[in-house]
Amino acid sequence: MGAMVALPAWASGWNAKKLPKVGFLTAAEDEILAEVVETFIPVTDTPGAKELNVHRFVQRMVADCYEPEARKTLIDGLASLDKYSQQTFKKTFAQGTPAQRLHILEGLELSDEPSVKTFFPLVKNLTIQGYMNSEYVMTSITHYEMIPGRWNGCVPLEKV
Repeated sequence: MGAMVALPAWASGWNAKKLPKVGFLTAAEDEILAEVVETFIPVTDTPGAKELNVHRFVQRMVADCYEPEARKTLIDGLASLDKYSQQTFKKTFAQGTPAQRLHILEGLELSDEPSVKTFFPLVKNLTIQGYMNSEYVMTSITHYEMIPGRWNGCVPLEKV
């Protein structure tokens, strides 16, 4: 019975790109958040934060692990970010060049507006946390071992 239920998922070629919407953001807000995390950690010789779906991690953490005010902070911060981008460059944050996006984030970091002051460190810290704990970074860069050291039970012991 279980195989019958799971069979459609196997047949459709499930992968990480087809994951359902994880958060509480609209599609436009999700796109802006993806570009924000990509601006923090862009693609170099390693994948960027957007490619590793760090924006989904940020949404999941805010939805599941933070107070409800954090959701409002995230949504309001994304709206402020897009508004500031429209005022400065006459285009949305997602349409901006990497240099323009960086300029906008640097401007928001210096803002005195309370919602923006809490938005910036929230997203930046969660982006770093999500990136550093991603499967790619843990296996390819830091070579994380879940249990350090090895235990070989068939090695002869020497008398001391």
